[in-house]
Amino acid sequence: MQTYRLPADGLEYEVMLLLWQLGTVSVRELHEHLGVPAGRVYTTTAKVVDRLREKGLISRKRDSGGFVYSPTIDRQEVERVRARHLLNRFLGAAPHAAMAALVEAVGEIDPELLEELEQTIKSKRESEHGA
Repeated sequence: MQTYRLPADGLEYEVMLLLWQLGTVSVRELHEHLGVPAGRVYTTTAKVVDRLREKGLISRKRDSGGFVYSPTIDRQEVERVRARHLLNRFLGAAPHAAMAALVEAVGEIDPELLEELEQTIKSKRESEHGA
């Protein structure tokens, strides 16, 4: 299993989303897609790329014009870990009460989503018992 640290903020996550979408790109290309429209300087994009590389989320290889970067971790893996961290923070020391409140809120917001959640839970249980 490869070790990595999650993107720490929205900008790191935005860069990761773009890398997952585009595959292999230079810092210049990332900056043109994300930095320029947001009014950021090039060095901000470059620093974010360096941080993501230090975290083990992307790799660098030399290309004819410099370096290009690619994701090293699958998006679904990162999303799974992010969701787990978020739930741990959200549920805290009293997970049953927080889950009950969450289910109630989902039911009030979108009853169809509550049905989808129920089906997802059922499918998960069946796959665990069948595996």
